[in-house]
Amino acid sequence: MTWILNQAWFFVALIPFLILLQSFRILREYQRGVIFLLGRFWKVKGPGLIIVLPIIQQMVRMDLRTRVLDVPEQDVISRDNVSVKVNAVVYFRVIDAQKAVIQVEDFLDATSELAQTTLRSVLGQHELDEMLAAREQLNADIQRILDEQTDAWGIKVSNVELKHVDLDERMIRAIAKQAEAERIRRAKVIDAEGEFQAAENFLEAAKILADRPQAMQLRYLTTLHAIAGERSSTIVFPLPMELMKVFAQPALEEAKDGE
Repeated sequence: MTWILNQAWFFVALIPFLILLQSFRILREYQRGVIFLLGRFWKVKGPGLIIVLPIIQQMVRMDLRTRVLDVPEQDVISRDNVSVKVNAVVYFRVIDAQKAVIQVEDFLDATSELAQTTLRSVLGQHELDEMLAAREQLNADIQRILDEQTDAWGIKVSNVELKHVDLDERMIRAIAKQAEAERIRRAKVIDAEGEFQAAENFLEAAKILADRPQAMQLRYLTTLHAIAGERSSTIVFPLPMELMKVFAQPALEEAKDGE
C-alpha cells in the first residue's frame, strides 16, 4: 500500500514538471509567436526562449522572412483591345505578426487573390506597347497598389516583377510588320534630312562662288586635277564663263564697229 501511495505521489509531482516542460518554446530569429490568453490577444513574443502556459494560452507561429508568390497566368485585355496572357512574381513579408493573424484568415491566399485582380486591373489601363516597353513603371504601379491594400494585414510588398507577356502568333506577325514599317519610315526621314542638308550646303557654296570669282577659279583647277588623275581616254575640260567672255568680247566689238 505504501508503495502504491509513493507511486501516486510521484505521478502527481511529475504532472507540474511536464506542464512546465511543455510551456517552454523556442522561436528562431525570423519567427514571432502571437500569444492568445483565453482566446484574447495578449502579446507578440520572440525570438528566443518563451513560456506559453498550456490550456490558458495558445501560440501562433509567424514567419517574418520574405516570401515569393508566383501569380498565376492571367488573361488581360489591354486598352487597345489586345488579348494577352501575363504572369508575375510578388515579393512580400510580414512586418506585423498581430495583424497578419487577426486581421485576415489566410494572408497567403488573400495576397495571391489581390495580386491577380490588381494585375488585371492595372494592365488593362495600358496599351500593349506600354506593357512591352514600360515594365518598370508597371511593376512600380502594381507594387504601390498592393502595398497600400495589404498594409492593414501587416504585410509589406517589397517588389513586383512581370515575368512574361505572351501574345498569339497573329499579333506577333502584326508587331513585326509594324516594326518593319517603322524602320522604313525612319530610313526615309533620314534620307530626306540628308538631302535637305546637302541642298543647304550646295546653296551656301553657290553663294560663296558667286561672290568670289577667285574661289571659282580654284574650284576649276581642282576639278581639272581630279579629271587628270582618272584613267580615261576622253577628257572633258570645263571652261569657266569668265574665260568665254574674254574670247567673245573682241567679236562683239567688231560687230558693233561694222554697224
